[in-house]
Amino acid sequence: MSATPLHSPLHSDAAASLIGSGAHPVTLRWRGLEPYPQSFDAMRAFTDARTPDTPDEIWLVEHPQVFTLGLAGNPAHLLNADSGIPLVKVDRGGQITYHGPGQVVAYLLLDLRRRKLMVRELVRRIEEAVIETLAAYNLATDRKAGAPGIYVSRSFENPLAGGPDADPHSLHEGAKIAALGLKIRNGCSYHGVSLNVNMDLQPFLAINPCGYAGLETVDMATLGVAADWHEVAGRLAERLTHQIDGVPESRPSNAERPDRLNGSTE
Repeated sequence: MSATPLHSPLHSDAAASLIGSGAHPVTLRWRGLEPYPQSFDAMRAFTDARTPDTPDEIWLVEHPQVFTLGLAGNPAHLLNADSGIPLVKVDRGGQITYHGPGQVVAYLLLDLRRRKLMVRELVRRIEEAVIETLAAYNLATDRKAGAPGIYVSRSFENPLAGGPDADPHSLHEGAKIAALGLKIRNGCSYHGVSLNVNMDLQPFLAINPCGYAGLETVDMATLGVAADWHEVAGRLAERLTHQIDGVPESRPSNAERPDRLNGSTE
């Protein structure tokens, strides 16, 4: 049974379109509102069926409420087992996170061998794409050493406001706004990144987000940005494609050659 999109593309033919200007264009698929297990099964099936000629894809999805626990995740990070929200154990890296309506989830189904892209560089590029996406809405964000994902940082000047707009940032500085987790199988990636746009944040209080007790989780709406889900999703897909089409900063070491890429990472 096909999923019913909560946020439909602007044009009917945008449900699947080719994007990117590099040597390996990406097929962008808008999958709409889809139960997490359906997306999870579809990602693994797509990856298992790949050939060296299979084009890369980015899937844009919105999930009903669900907690997901990574491959080596500790179930103790689910603080409230009676929340009524299902818990799904998955094969990505990382601990526990939450997906729900109002969150953009981008799944990256990439052939890293073909792109000569190592895992750490892919993570860096995904994070940079999120930072660039949020900067377009005048939100200052950054990485945190040892904790993959994107976090609210000290604000920069907001040209639309004509001056500093530090208040939401000062209240939520250090809060996590995007989470990242990948699985690499036979040199190909799946899973991806989630960006909080306009959510009910209460379920995050039922977990230690990504395994960090007391970590605040925030969304764009809380930071004062009234953004459309579809617009944010499209912008994120464009920045992700731009980043993965780029030139790697360094060559992979022998231990991280694309032909040795397997396992998972947060």
